[in-house]
Amino acid sequence: MPWCTYTDPEVAHVGLGEEQARQKNVHYDLFVVPLEDVDRAVVESEDAGFAKVLTAKGFDKILGATIVGPHAGDLLHEFVLAMKAGIGLGAIASTIHAYPTFAELARKAGDKYNRTRLTPRAKRIFTWLYKRARK
Repeated sequence: MPWCTYTDPEVAHVGLGEEQARQKNVHYDLFVVPLEDVDRAVVESEDAGFAKVLTAKGFDKILGATIVGPHAGDLLHEFVLAMKAGIGLGAIASTIHAYPTFAELARKAGDKYNRTRLTPRAKRIFTWLYKRARK
């Protein structure tokens, strides 16, 4: 059941939180995205906050999400829909999000999940390519 507290900053949540997952012995991965990583939040000077997304350990199935910051109640719905429809965090990452919007918070959480899927060799190759492109 999703909920939102209209405080400053807003707090919105759906599914399991970290403490609940630990109490139930649910193995999970945690992906945290600070709002300061979202360009729209920086431009509007509303970059205090974060999103935490819990997924099943080793998988992209979303177990819960917590968002703290401006527009948290509005931003939560992408995670609510994904959980209801069985859409994983990887699919959220591959969905085009309008730029620059606060909705990039969800995509960036998905990007963090996708980075965990890289093998060490693939990470080295991408790091090398990135450094080469930045020269």
